Amino acid sequence: MPSVERTVTVDQPISKVWDYLTDFRNSEEWDPPTVSTVRTGGDGGVGTTYHNVSKLLGSEQEVDYTVTRFDEHRTFQLEGDAGSIQLLDTITFSDTGTGGTSVTYHAEFTPQGAAKLATPLMPAALKVLADKVAASMEERLREL
Repeated sequence: MPSVERTVTVDQPISKVWDYLTDFRNSEEWDPPTVSTVRTGGDGGVGTTYHNVSKLLGSEQEVDYTVTRFDEHRTFQLEGDAGSIQLLDTITFSDTGTGGTSVTYHAEFTPQGAAKLATPLMPAALKVLADKVAASMEERLREL
């Protein structure tokens, strides 16, 4: 299964970065492909659901996410279902020791059915996308 991982470090306290990124509706501000993200259920913790619309490769893709892990100030994880692809996004947080925060975003993509045929092509496109997301996330977190 293809995956990507990027780490950004910012001079913002972990509590502020955690609060911002774990409200996944904010992905509209830091994830360039995201068109919209709506919370469809829950209070933000485990079991919370989101409906995300992202524009990828020229077309809109809809993903239903569920929060599966919420370890305060440590790990936030969502499982996504886009029909032809399953997603697992894990965001880990660590204090830099100087008042800043290091954020690692790891995303796994599991194609289903006919989409499996595109698996060999995914790594190159995902690398470019991951670089854009990391740059945008870092910029937005610095502005908090």
